[in-house]
Amino acid sequence: MNATPLPGWARLAAPVVVGLAGLLAWYAFVASGSAPRMLPDPFAVATELVARFPLVGEAAGITGTNALVGLLAGTVVAVLIAALAATWRPVDGMTAPLVAALAVVPIVALTPILNTMFGASSQFGRQAVAGIAAFVPVFVNTLRGLRQTRPVQRDLFRATAATGGQTFLRLTLPTALPYLLTGVRVAASLAVISALVAEYFGGPADGIGTAIATYAKSGRAALAWAFVGGGIAIGLIFFAVTALLERVVARRLGALRPPG
Repeated sequence: MNATPLPGWARLAAPVVVGLAGLLAWYAFVASGSAPRMLPDPFAVATELVARFPLVGEAAGITGTNALVGLLAGTVVAVLIAALAATWRPVDGMTAPLVAALAVVPIVALTPILNTMFGASSQFGRQAVAGIAAFVPVFVNTLRGLRQTRPVQRDLFRATAATGGQTFLRLTLPTALPYLLTGVRVAASLAVISALVAEYFGGPADGIGTAIATYAKSGRAALAWAFVGGGIAIGLIFFAVTALLERVVARRLGALRPPG
């Protein structure tokens, strides 16, 4: 029995209602007097966010840029290596332990090394951390997608004298693309989180993560939480853009789907 899909207005209203309920619970918790000293009420945070919006926006632009550069670089490298691994078994065997190692590397341990390696004035260490975090989910999903074509489909293309390029464009790519985009959607959130974490451990004195640490240590809790809101906004933007891209591509793949 198929579930009845929710109407469009309900899908939009549901997260808004949940968000408002969360804010109400937050305010009630602070008003009760049981909240920690570093948890101000949401109105104080909103006041600081409005008053310091240019400062928060500038820091969010730096963090978002680092996350975007890392996401793009990690995606390109992951797709290229996944294509090689899907084509040649020896490459697959060599990359498997490397990917497994990258998947378990603690970001908090890797970040200080990269920031020290590339210097206190360079953003490259933070971008590299975001790229490493994005690489793994994109590689795993892309490799899985490249292996989804069935023998009967490949035989059909060979029987019609299709070239290797035609087979890739009409069969392999449409089959692998949904998996790739799923990996990019997951990697987008990881890239933002990694870029934020990387800002806690050296590098230039800018970005959302650095601001949160600075104002939290100085006792300016409301302003620190305003920067947390900026970090959340970056994550939501990355998620929304990649989710929209995934939906648009999925709709347009109908014309490229192979028979069978």
